[in-house]
Amino acid sequence: MRRWIRLLLAGLFTVGIAGAVLAQTAKPTQEEAKAITLKAAELIAAKGLDEAATSFNAEGEYKRGELYVNVVDFAGVWKVYPPRPAGVGQSVINVKDPDGRFVVQDVLAVAKGAGEGWVEYRWLNPATNKIEPKVTYVKRVPGQDLVAYVGIYK
Repeated sequence: MRRWIRLLLAGLFTVGIAGAVLAQTAKPTQEEAKAITLKAAELIAAKGLDEAATSFNAEGEYKRGELYVNVVDFAGVWKVYPPRPAGVGQSVINVKDPDGRFVVQDVLAVAKGAGEGWVEYRWLNPATNKIEPKVTYVKRVPGQDLVAYVGIYK
């Protein structure tokens, strides 16, 4: 009987660990992308871009799996780009998706217009190495000419 209880407890422990791992690797949702974007814009407004960028580039709350915070200024220059930090400072204003959409110009149009909203395009998913549909939530940083955005692959 004790052996059976130990096996049962070991099985429940294993299922618990597997569930936790699955929860961490579950496909992110649009709601998560939006929530992280809004929180990121608030952090920039409260702490400044340099301090916020440290958080955005570190694994954790703002960067996990395919979720990461991008920041671009109104001139279309990357201020934060966790997948390739060497790209910071580069102009991406004329970057197009495979369908010819000017992605950053679309992001800036939403930020300058409504202040926040969704932008859809196609992009290379580094996890699959395939071009996939992507939807990104965009938020202008209050009082600044900066835009935070987070996207997910559909």
